[in-house]
Amino acid sequence: MELLTTLVDKGLRREPPTRDEALAVLATSDDDLLDVVAAAGRVRRQWFGRRVKLNYLVNLKSGLCPEDCSYCSQRLGSKAEILKYTWLKPEEAAAAAGAGVAGGAKRVCLVASGRGPTDRDVDRVSDTIAAIKERNEGVEVCACLGLLSDGQAERLRAAGADAYNHNLNTSEATYQDICTTHDFSDRVSTVRQAQGAGLSACSGLIAGMGESDEDLVDVVFALRELDPDSVPVNFLIPFEGTPLAEEWNLTPQRALRILAMVRFVCPDVEVRLAGGREVHLRSLQPLALHLANSVFLGDYLTSEGQAGQADLDMIADAGFEVEGSDTVTLPEHRAGAAGAGCGGQDGGGCAPRGETAEEGGAPVPERADAAPATAPADAPAAAPAGAPRTGLVAVRRRGAGTDLPPNA
Repeated sequence: MELLTTLVDKGLRREPPTRDEALAVLATSDDDLLDVVAAAGRVRRQWFGRRVKLNYLVNLKSGLCPEDCSYCSQRLGSKAEILKYTWLKPEEAAAAAGAGVAGGAKRVCLVASGRGPTDRDVDRVSDTIAAIKERNEGVEVCACLGLLSDGQAERLRAAGADAYNHNLNTSEATYQDICTTHDFSDRVSTVRQAQGAGLSACSGLIAGMGESDEDLVDVVFALRELDPDSVPVNFLIPFEGTPLAEEWNLTPQRALRILAMVRFVCPDVEVRLAGGREVHLRSLQPLALHLANSVFLGDYLTSEGQAGQADLDMIADAGFEVEGSDTVTLPEHRAGAAGAGCGGQDGGGCAPRGETAEEGGAPVPERADAAPATAPADAPAAAPAGAPRTGLVAVRRRGAGTDLPPNA
């Protein structure tokens, strides 16, 4: 297919596709899907080889957010039956982070619900970063605290944060359809503040909210213009009790086409397979590793993910290797500009289950105290071929903020 030849050539030169070419990727047929994955996979391997970076999420504060983002189970007015708790103590967060690091995670992502942090909140997170880094030498820490005020990004950087996450989520033209309490420009401003403070910027999108192909291309091109080091691709988890509870629009094939389009537009960026991947990619998750070079593992902010051991097995079985802590994620030409070389919706979360990774990423058996990964008793039958699957959201009841061991 001439389109794919063109896109591969451009990706290997770090040249972006045109909007029409990006739209054409989303419009390809299921018959061409493997060709699309193979083409985008060539670009992924050029810049990241067969390495997969592991990320682990710690939810520092859950629920009761004053913002009205329609996709979020923690939103103002949400009736989703999720965990709600206030700030974890630094030692609690550090203990939770340690479980992820023991499972092979290279980055710990610290997330807190809310519009944005107060100065006191920045102090809390700074203490937490110090506690995590004291226990886990060399670990990357990414903060995700909402909209930043002047000087807060600099304070987080001084406290030891390596990166800051703030997703654009959807196109500027449709942003008001999913949120009214802040706007698209607020999000762009926060990403730029993080970059200005020397933090590695992490910003991505959520697919499956009823957006058009044009909206998806718009947000990915907006991300390319911002030039973050990592782009998490989330797939909507339609929580009961939120306005988007009935938005089950994605098939595994469409999810793969979206990931391929992101890779072609952002060829040398850390593309992260994030929230909702188990729900929407289902048995095609291994193919996504040919497109994304980074994954969130285990449980998400307020929903359960699959077992970390299953993810490690998937990575190994697909012929990929877990990226070690001594390896710089980004290509050399980006790593130098990114300072530390760092390379989340329930926005994309992580937490590997009970396992550790030996040198080179080889998985070892799960801890005896880790809960087995089993399908819920009320899980629906498999969806018909080519149809979106519905009703698979399992709310998280374990890990940080609970008395139960983490999914790590």
